[in-house]
Amino acid sequence: MVPDDEGGGLMRADLLFDPVDGLDEALAAVDAFDAALVAGLLRPQPGQAAGVVELADAVAGTPLAARVAEAADKTVAGAAGENHFVALAAARAALLGSVHDALTARVTEAVGRPVAEEAAPDGAGGADHAANLLAAARSWLSDLARAGWQGIDHELVGGAAPVVSAMLPDPALRRQATLLDGFAAELAASCPGATLERIPVRRWADLWSRALLLTLPGATGAPAADTATGRLLPLGIDVQEHATAVQAQVHAVFEPADGGAPRLVRAAASAPKPDTVVGAGLWQLLRPHLSLLTAVSEGRAMDLDAMPVTAEGDLIWDDARARTGEPADSLATARVALPAAAAAATAPLDRHPARIAVPVLLEGYEAEQDDDGVAFRIAGHRLPVDTDRIPAAGPLTAEAVAASGACIALLRWDAGEFHVQPLAVERTVRKKAVAVHAGAWAGGTTDKAGVRAEKAATGAVDALRERAGRLLRK
Repeated sequence: MVPDDEGGGLMRADLLFDPVDGLDEALAAVDAFDAALVAGLLRPQPGQAAGVVELADAVAGTPLAARVAEAADKTVAGAAGENHFVALAAARAALLGSVHDALTARVTEAVGRPVAEEAAPDGAGGADHAANLLAAARSWLSDLARAGWQGIDHELVGGAAPVVSAMLPDPALRRQATLLDGFAAELAASCPGATLERIPVRRWADLWSRALLLTLPGATGAPAADTATGRLLPLGIDVQEHATAVQAQVHAVFEPADGGAPRLVRAAASAPKPDTVVGAGLWQLLRPHLSLLTAVSEGRAMDLDAMPVTAEGDLIWDDARARTGEPADSLATARVALPAAAAAATAPLDRHPARIAVPVLLEGYEAEQDDDGVAFRIAGHRLPVDTDRIPAAGPLTAEAVAASGACIALLRWDAGEFHVQPLAVERTVRKKAVAVHAGAWAGGTTDKAGVRAEKAATGAVDALRERAGRLLRK
């Protein structure tokens, strides 16, 4: 909760715990269809058929109703084609989009911030010459739906390889190619499907339906980009790490130089990585791509000059259009500038509850730690804290969060409830308020623990770069 005398309004945290009308029913329909994909839709059994019909019933009365009803009938009869699977994927995405919108509306009401107007896609999409590749991708994804997750084998999964190889050289298709490549790799690591003890049902259905919809003409048409000139005030860094890749996403408040309303923006850098580079070593891979990381770790603002920005609030970072500005404390930014910052609208195909990540400032809570983890007691309710998302590449720890009195966090939703992911906290040490940031080591550090971690990682990074150089010289 943010008191009125500390930054423009009270966060209605109690609203986060009230039920949302229709949410359970929408998710139940998605779960029923996802369960049908497990055994495959080539010859659906009665239980699977019921799941497909439930999905169609959930979108009755919408513009999708007729096409999805036809697709459900064909699927139940075992005669579904690519267009029918696309219609089912669209229905599933629409239901999850409605969940996203309902939850986002609840968050908007709770935090009391304005929302920017939604921009229409420009309809650029993929080039006509790529239609055959997109059709090939749809064919492979349709074969997956027929076989189901229990029916996957290396031959079926391997069918994605030539499609991905043909897509990757075309920048307009790289988004789809990357998704297909990652999805196929995940499936290949799980083959044969018949022996799987546990199947990530929601995740694979998410990847399947998203990949299928991205093969449609115009699906990747991005909202028209604008430019941003003014002051960027960082709030914190969200680090997303996988075995072969890492991304650092900076959440910030942008104040336009022309005196316009402030807005929430993001800037991200990503890099491939070997699984031996972990912890603070990640920053060595990311720093060359984003000077903003240094500004964040030094607690400074950045001045932007015509920096490209999408309608969704993502800065297309260019170091030539940014310079380091004056000191800017992120907690002060959260208290003063964040309450009035407008959030960008989310593009239709990106509306999914997993994408909800709203920067908030929490104060006046009681932190508690027990066997269930860390939580903040707010307005008589228990708000879980996702300490597993705190990166090892920084000084922020679960213990620091549990001892905190203020927290900048991303408000997220998962498994039926809201929770928060800490980006920075303020705690009292020897009667003084001390801030601890997850991204404090992003631009380098004099912190003893950070220096040791960087030194340990330097050898591995240098050795990998030298090996790569030798391979290139050959």
